[in-house]
Amino acid sequence: VPVPGVRKEERSKLCVWCLQKIKEQKVVVDELSNLKKNRKVYRQQPNSNIFFLVDRTETLSQCKNTLDQLKKAHQELENSEKTKVKK
Repeated sequence: VPVPGVRKEERSKLCVWCLQKIKEQKVVVDELSNLKKNRKVYRQQPNSNIFFLVDRTETLSQCKNTLDQLKKAHQELENSEKTKVKK
């Protein structure tokens, strides 16, 4: 999410970071979408080596929401850069 007063270099780094995360999230969504119905999905706990069984459809939905949020944030970054250039 763009922050007023953020320098151009920082915005471009955020933009690149967003694009990388969008690509990663697209792969996750694609992999979850192509799983057979009887396959199990596990989610790793943050900062841990512990995995828990999760619902595939719920996880797919969460990943799609995350992808949408990343796309929105990237679009906002690009729009803020365009408005800065116009000024």
